[in-house]
Amino acid sequence: MENPYLPHLFKNDEPVRYSELLRQFPSISKKILTEQLRELERDGIIARKSYPEPRPRVEYGLTSSGRSMIAFLDRMSEWGIKHIQPIVDNESSC
Repeated sequence: MENPYLPHLFKNDEPVRYSELLRQFPSISKKILTEQLRELERDGIIARKSYPEPRPRVEYGLTSSGRSMIAFLDRMSEWGIKHIQPIVDNESSC
């Protein structure tokens, strides 16, 4: 999974529309976002729901497996924030 931050968008446990994801990550192309969402869906982390309306709507939400990752990802993020400066300092001294 190249974009592991995607599950953090679902923290409130409410579905997120595709267009909202595009707005949240303006530097990601539609192609890459779609590929990442398909990968997360294939891995059972998110579920996709499509609404057959005149103006099609697609929503994504976390599965129970995806929700179980949130605490783990939060801890990893906290660790990264705590340890990023020493890592950057070490790389710049090389």
